[in-house]
Amino acid sequence: MNDSYELSVGVPSVEVFRRLRTDAGLSDKTPEAVTLALPNTWHGVVVHHEGNPVGMGRIIGDGGTAFQIVDICVHPAHQGRGLGTRIMAALTEELERRAPATAYVSLIADGPARFLYEKYGFADTAVHDSIGMYRVMGASTDLSGSRVEP
Repeated sequence: MNDSYELSVGVPSVEVFRRLRTDAGLSDKTPEAVTLALPNTWHGVVVHHEGNPVGMGRIIGDGGTAFQIVDICVHPAHQGRGLGTRIMAALTEELERRAPATAYVSLIADGPARFLYEKYGFADTAVHDSIGMYRVMGASTDLSGSRVEP
């Protein structure tokens, strides 16, 4: 990582968390939701540039059987400098250090991010006859099963 970037263990403030997500094109979360979520982080990292947070990533989970890598994002002005790679390396190193050998670690790969995650041993679940699924609370579903966003 470029010397002008510093990676530290922890989570950002609620405000910084929301700003980093939206600046990177991820969905916003309510302050109340983020306030509940951040203390439940199993392991998190924040990347700073000249003292300003410009990237982050978190691991959530039960601490034993199931973990999920979430909220990996880098401000667009700092993308293409290996920061996503550094975030993934730090998160993966912590999983390898502390998570039990039988733990299941999942993530959702958006677009070309899948190529980064593959470098850290993540594979498409479809080859195991599994499919990733999601539900956004607050979104309704009509009788045909189609999602209707609020």
